[in-house]
Amino acid sequence: METLLSSLRITVATMVICVGGYTGVVWAVGQAAAPDLADGSLITTPDGKVIGSRQVAQAFTRPQYFWPRPSAVSYNAAGAGGSNKSPTSTDLTDRAKETIAAYGATPENPLPAELAAASGAGLDPHITERAARYQAERIAQTRNVSVDRVNQLIDRSAFSPGGVLTPDRLVNVLEMNLALDNDAAP
Repeated sequence: METLLSSLRITVATMVICVGGYTGVVWAVGQAAAPDLADGSLITTPDGKVIGSRQVAQAFTRPQYFWPRPSAVSYNAAGAGGSNKSPTSTDLTDRAKETIAAYGATPENPLPAELAAASGAGLDPHITERAARYQAERIAQTRNVSVDRVNQLIDRSAFSPGGVLTPDRLVNVLEMNLALDNDAAP
């Protein structure tokens, strides 16, 4: 009986330290070091309604918005992951053909690769500046603004997460779409 009680004490102590203590320390460090990231990088309306996260892609399909990379998980953050299909998969080929057709890409005006291929997690919230500019004409036409105006918004939003080590500047699709809506507001 004494061995059982000792085992139970060790089990409870291990659970308290490893589950409660470790989790609490990681949470506290996250809150102290980067509270916005620790809380999910949420974007809210002025009245506090959550409309998305800077770290998770959302599906945008209307022509007046920037479109994100395709997602193998239908932008479901609970099921993040790739399709695990071979590059020779007919499913991937068919999806790529549909995507290329939706963008109206041609051999003379090829689609940037990331707009036709899903990221590893299927939730990448960013596209390259080049991919954003590829979409600028469509967005300008549907919003009845100049392509220069859309490109100015891209210029203001593009960033290099790795500084000089990053070959391409990125834009966050959700933030760009919010900027488009705010720019069109009176």
